[in-house]
Amino acid sequence: MNTQISVKGIDAGGGSQPVVASGRPLRKPPVQAPFRFTAHEVEEETGYRHAELFYLQKQIQSQTPMVIVLADGGKVEGCIEWYDRRALKVRGREKTLVYKSAIKYMYKLGENGQ
Repeated sequence: MNTQISVKGIDAGGGSQPVVASGRPLRKPPVQAPFRFTAHEVEEETGYRHAELFYLQKQIQSQTPMVIVLADGGKVEGCIEWYDRRALKVRGREKTLVYKSAIKYMYKLGENGQ
């Protein structure tokens, strides 16, 4: 008994992809991205993260004027209005959204010889 399906116009032996009865090639299943365990990274940063959140919350509540020095050398002056995991909103002469990845360091206005 012959179980092969021959489709007119397609060479069954020399085709580059398997073919179903409708004449369309079979699709390969999608490749899944590797799974990453982030719990280990989160545990390492927990202490640092809590200290950062405490410091930012304290500066927001007291409306402390801050100077934020950016990685490119620019400075942003003002009070921190809010923050999230990746950014700070600073209210100064104008409202500015600053990504945390762009911050080199920050200090209170009046410190560091100002």
